Amino acid sequence: MRELSEIRVEIDEIDNQMLDLFKRRMDCAKEVGCYKKEKGLPILNRQREDEILADVQEKGGAYGTAARMLFADIMELSRALQYNIIGSGQALREEILHAREMPPTDGITVAYQGIKGANSFEAAQALFPDAVLSERKTFEDVFDAVDRDEAAFGVLPVENSTAGSVSAVYDLILKHRFYIVGALDRRIEHCLAGLRQSTLEDIEIVWSHPQALSQCAHYLEQRRLTAVSKANTAVAARDVAREKRLNVAAICTPGAAKEYGLRILDTGLQDDPFNTTRFIVISKQLIISEDANKISLCFSLPHVKGSLYNLLCRFNSLGLNLTKIESRPAKGRDFEYLFYLDFTGSVRSDNVIDLLSRLGEELPEFSFLGNYRE
Repeated sequence: MRELSEIRVEIDEIDNQMLDLFKRRMDCAKEVGCYKKEKGLPILNRQREDEILADVQEKGGAYGTAARMLFADIMELSRALQYNIIGSGQALREEILHAREMPPTDGITVAYQGIKGANSFEAAQALFPDAVLSERKTFEDVFDAVDRDEAAFGVLPVENSTAGSVSAVYDLILKHRFYIVGALDRRIEHCLAGLRQSTLEDIEIVWSHPQALSQCAHYLEQRRLTAVSKANTAVAARDVAREKRLNVAAICTPGAAKEYGLRILDTGLQDDPFNTTRFIVISKQLIISEDANKISLCFSLPHVKGSLYNLLCRFNSLGLNLTKIESRPAKGRDFEYLFYLDFTGSVRSDNVIDLLSRLGEELPEFSFLGNYRE
């Protein structure tokens, strides 16, 4: 058996040879890019790439899968070089260049789902303390209000640290493709609120939003309480106050309990003491602040083996941290999916804008949803 030092010497020699060959290959890729620019040819030739990768995997023997991954990365780097040569993504670059800063928000109308005292109301109040807050019955109503210019912005919950994604909102994001221009992570404190004459021992039935009920599942099970879904937590509190049943309480925020004149019977009901909900701000106008640090995209993927893996590798190669990926069924297309993706970054970075430009050229149904501060 050879000494480790001897093996490392050989590895260094091979690496130097590989580096020289890589530089030669990239020079060839540059020539190809110039040729395609002159002839008006597309950069991506998926059929040729698939044929090459299949051949590499076969010839790679025991290392076939690893060889395929290596060559896929080299092809991505070659394509990136060629996209830069042809100046890809010009429309997206222009759109980002002309993005607005957040305007003054005093007196503007902001839509939210629910009624006064709901978690979305409190999030909207925190994000827009000087705005006119406009309640809407459903999540879709919030999107419609923004679409019809009845509200400049909409505030919506998208994810909870305990109950997970709010699927209905992601469906609407993918449907409308409005911009996301802000976000807020808000700690959610749930209390049990009943009539002023009620005691904790009286309560048999609890009303609340399904997400809140899910976040307090252990508490409900432990006390053997019957859970009933309501449109949101504040609606639950309002209805408890209206119906005046001693054995019914709402899971809601302390603010909602106060708003509807209820007595707080218990606090800290959530299973996770750090229970947090992420809210987003939607707009028809692209607004990018100087300190924007998160980017959202949506797209579909071609039916090609390893397409999702290859996409994720492209973010990894640039050191970009993915914070969310959500897939939703594409309406009217069996077993096809749309993807929503968040990652940390700024479009003011050349690497990031170049990547977005390439993705916009290659991915079906690609939309840049915004770069904002969270």
